Amino acid sequence: MRIAAIFLAALFLAACEKQDNAREAVDLGDKRTKLGAYKEAVRAYESALDGTVKTAEIHYKLGNLYDDKLKNPLAAIHHYDRYLDLVPKDGRSKEARTARADCEKRLNLSLKDGGLMTTAEAARLRNENERLRKDLAEIHTIKPATVSRAPGAGGTDKMTPGARTHTVERGETLASIAFKYYRNRANASRIKDANANQLGGKDNIKPGMTLIIPDLAKKKN
Repeated sequence: MRIAAIFLAALFLAACEKQDNAREAVDLGDKRTKLGAYKEAVRAYESALDGTVKTAEIHYKLGNLYDDKLKNPLAAIHHYDRYLDLVPKDGRSKEARTARADCEKRLNLSLKDGGLMTTAEAARLRNENERLRKDLAEIHTIKPATVSRAPGAGGTDKMTPGARTHTVERGETLASIAFKYYRNRANASRIKDANANQLGGKDNIKPGMTLIIPDLAKKKN
């Protein structure tokens, strides 16, 4: 009996130590993420994974890292899938499914033409970006409330107080841009509404296009 008690105590201590190590690894991953050391954050998070439901949240963190910071939609899809395997309902399952679908959409776009950019396309984008920079320089000399056209499109979308602009990059979607600025892909509809004239009510955006990013806090007020 005494030996059994000692054995059980040893197992309990080992489990506690493992749990403490996992918690420290997650804390380290959070700190590295805040510092912008994303690859180090990935290593820290991965060291805490054990395949149980308790570490499902770590898979979600890794999915967001690969998606938003490392621009690796394939790896992000893997971790969103692992999260959904462990937590198919409740928790962040709805957010994980939305993020996964957005990653898959961007991955398909990047593979559509082999993921390569032709020399002619690169030259066109450089020229368009130069023109957009000049347009933005002119816009910044005007008070935001007086701007009455969508930069880069010649539409009539209006810049509201506190709004910003975003130049669309290759592979981006309205949902990924919403996540970048609001940490919530559901706010993609707010960006679409703010650029109604430029987008014509559609979700399709193209590289080089300049979008108005509304200040949601200002809108609430």
